[in-house]
Amino acid sequence: MPTTGRLPRRLSDEDLQKMLALVNDADSVELKLTVPDVQQRSAVTALGMDPLDGQIRQAYFFDTPDLACNKQGVVVRARRVQRRHDDSVIKLRPVVPGNLPADLRSDKNMVVEVDAIPGGYVCSASLKGVPDPDAIQAVAAGDLPIRKLFSKQQRAFYDAHAPEGVGLDDLTLLGPINLIKLKFTPGEFGRRLVAELWTYPDGSRILELSTKCPPSETFQAAAETRAFLSERGVDLTGEQQTKTSTALEFFSQHLKATADA
Repeated sequence: MPTTGRLPRRLSDEDLQKMLALVNDADSVELKLTVPDVQQRSAVTALGMDPLDGQIRQAYFFDTPDLACNKQGVVVRARRVQRRHDDSVIKLRPVVPGNLPADLRSDKNMVVEVDAIPGGYVCSASLKGVPDPDAIQAVAAGDLPIRKLFSKQQRAFYDAHAPEGVGLDDLTLLGPINLIKLKFTPGEFGRRLVAELWTYPDGSRILELSTKCPPSETFQAAAETRAFLSERGVDLTGEQQTKTSTALEFFSQHLKATADA
């Protein structure tokens, strides 16, 4: 059991009601937990994770130097994936699923998901795509415009929600971030867990554990996951960090420092 002496943060009754309304209209729910840096090694051992089973990925983000897109709730990302097709996404958060246009909501490439962390949640709409092979590297090298990573539908989704006057090709490359993603199913747990270890250029790391479930299983999955991780000594009360926001802030500050030098 955690021995930090801190009590887990809890949502208010009002927040729970708002979250439940979003969950009922979402495609899926992802329960997430950031493991404190000092406990990452012990968590890996306690959960029986083998890093050699992980998949190497590179995440590339695109925004203005002052993160105007992120401030407006728009995330623009492309990702290289070992042994799999690369992918791209335009993500909007927060969203209310019922407010999305019907044609967009029914698009097979649109995923509406509620991410829940201890003490918080957010509902996002992600429109996914598959860029041409080697396109991400070509964009990173400056040989291809950013818009070429995204489909016509993705570009329209971006234009509808991006800051006024900021096109995809006006954005700056932020990244990449190297990460390892590991999927595993502890036999005594029965649900698939996903571990993502993001390593930032300054050597700092974020280890996130997550599991997905259908909306109807949200509270059961949360209770089972919480009990399982607690039994393994994983701290559920640590400060939560978001991988994407941390990456964007890191590269934004780096650009600012470089400009001021």
